[in-house]
Amino acid sequence: MAFKNRTWLRLLVLVVVAAFLVWQWWRYPPSSPPDASAAAPASAMTASVAAATSTATWQRGSLTLHPCTIGGAAEGGRGASVEAWCKRFDVPEDRSHPQGRHIQLHLAVIRAESENPVSDMVVFLAGGPGEAATHKAFLVAAFPKLHQHHDFLLLDQRGTGKSNPLSCKTESDAKGMPGTFDAEQLRRQAKACLEQVQKRADPRFYTTTAAVADLEAVREALGSPKFDLIGTSYGTRMALQYLRAHPEGVRSVVLDSPVPNQVVLGQDFARSLQDALVKDFALCTNDPACRKRFGDPMHSLKLLRHALAANPHMVNTRNPWSYKPEKQALTAQTLASVVRLFAYSRATIQLLPLTIDAAAHGDVGPLLGQYALLKESLSGRHLNQGMNWSVICAEDADMMQPRKADADTLLGNRMVKTYAAICSVWPSGKRPANFHQPDTSDKPVLILSGALDPVTPPAYGQMVLKHLGNARQIVFKGQAHGLITVGCARNLMSQFILSGQSDKLDTACMKPMAPPAPFINFNGAAP
Repeated sequence: MAFKNRTWLRLLVLVVVAAFLVWQWWRYPPSSPPDASAAAPASAMTASVAAATSTATWQRGSLTLHPCTIGGAAEGGRGASVEAWCKRFDVPEDRSHPQGRHIQLHLAVIRAESENPVSDMVVFLAGGPGEAATHKAFLVAAFPKLHQHHDFLLLDQRGTGKSNPLSCKTESDAKGMPGTFDAEQLRRQAKACLEQVQKRADPRFYTTTAAVADLEAVREALGSPKFDLIGTSYGTRMALQYLRAHPEGVRSVVLDSPVPNQVVLGQDFARSLQDALVKDFALCTNDPACRKRFGDPMHSLKLLRHALAANPHMVNTRNPWSYKPEKQALTAQTLASVVRLFAYSRATIQLLPLTIDAAAHGDVGPLLGQYALLKESLSGRHLNQGMNWSVICAEDADMMQPRKADADTLLGNRMVKTYAAICSVWPSGKRPANFHQPDTSDKPVLILSGALDPVTPPAYGQMVLKHLGNARQIVFKGQAHGLITVGCARNLMSQFILSGQSDKLDTACMKPMAPPAPFINFNGAAP
């Protein structure tokens, strides 16, 4: 597959289009009225700044908080920075030995616009595992009705953000083709990371269970308010585990793209992706213009995967950010990485048939350009890999098993084998005996699922719903993973938290939401 001259123009166009779509998806959801999306951040910022300048400190419960700036460039994340009130919160690393090492958690509160807020607090629980809650501070502006009378709590989970992050710097020492599976190389990288991390942390104590105890300690220090939990992806595991351990601290729960307690996180990734891709590519085969242009994208993907598995090779390309020449490995894993992560978002699902077709016909620039974008978005600035390993190694890895039925899927059993290699080196903490038992609760719970979700499919939401006494699941047609910024999802979340009831939610706002139209060429979808 030669890297053709015309690729440079296409690569540049694709990078711009992909970056714009992803930026729009994160920053301005499609259904946001222009005036609301512009005014809400300004209003939130004005209120917070006014509060910060009126006094040097703020006493909440037993905590003395100080003005700070979080999110955006201030935290190494996406979106605009936000003025808040912060505190370094001290906790023992190992609660069974409180006299041992202590760590500092990064705690931030964005105060309500009203001078007389309600007593319950809204809490964002980040995904990953490995994302920092303060990196999502810009999302507060998407909930103007909630923010009017609610304080928002953002606590970087231990091991992420500025809460004693399990960060390390490692370099690839691959002896074979980059991007191909090498268990021994993975073990060497994990050992190198562990040597750095152990100087300031014991990875065994950076689990969901430890983080649940941290969150409860913070709640008590804040004066024991009730929490309205909003968890996305892995954050839903945190929400469910906290609900089980401390039901007295919960007023309501929103589960956006839920991970049921019963699920072994990672075991179903290959099958869930494969099922989602069938639905994604049906959007093309059911569209006359797309079907005429690309035929059957799933068939093309299978042929391309087998071709790259048989012939992985290096390609001369240019970095999409700097435009400097570089070499990139073109392998079946490169293809799988792009397809999997672009299946997470409605915006990027639209690019998949075009990208696969271009690569199948020898034009690999779009594929490699997207791969470079993904590597940047998954860098240590956005996702803490060490904390991810601590969670998965303690809570799931020992239960993962390769499946014969997954062998010929796009991901195959690589995820299972990867964690087996890493967790053979990375120290594993302990999980409670009932960790993977379903939650049973009568607290109000709202479950949001995307019909095209490649990692937490609607069936996961049904698993959670089955055991709850006061819950409702809403499935968004044509949407994928992480719905907090999609369409009217945030309005439904706000209605639910304000009322504490899910059965009376008005879902009429979902009717205009159409499935994503696949791109036919670099100009976009067919008219």
